Amino acid sequence: MEERGTVSAPPPQSAATVVSVNAAPEKGTRKQPRDTITLLVEHGVEGDGHAGAWHRQVSLLAEESIERMRAKGLDVHPGDFGENVTTRGIVVHELPVGARLALGEATVEVTQIGKVCHDRCAIYYQAGDCVMPREGIFVRVLQAGCLRAGDRLEVLP
Repeated sequence: MEERGTVSAPPPQSAATVVSVNAAPEKGTRKQPRDTITLLVEHGVEGDGHAGAWHRQVSLLAEESIERMRAKGLDVHPGDFGENVTTRGIVVHELPVGARLALGEATVEVTQIGKVCHDRCAIYYQAGDCVMPREGIFVRVLQAGCLRAGDRLEVLP
């Protein structure tokens, strides 16, 4: 008797996720991975040096961007580019300004894509390039919530 093969469904699209959450009390330093961060409405990451009442409350960078820097020979990890949230599965720098995201328990709105670096960082001097000015994004917090590695990231309608 001939066995019939089973038809399997195509693999699900990988959902965008949070790889790492990072914070540092001072500006201009690498951010350290944390178990959990708290996003506060119109403030940003509780205890982070970049938090405040402005449009760049929380920064995001895709792990795929960090991997491109690793391919250049750098030993870099989440938080090394100063990002608060390291993501996977979504090209964050292609999101439009004004896009709203569910980020763990929080809701955020994209306010800026990339940034101007007035001073070159240590990563730039090591590699001759840094992805954060082109591929990092900034958001403001619309709804507070906790965020941790493994949480989903979803673009809202």
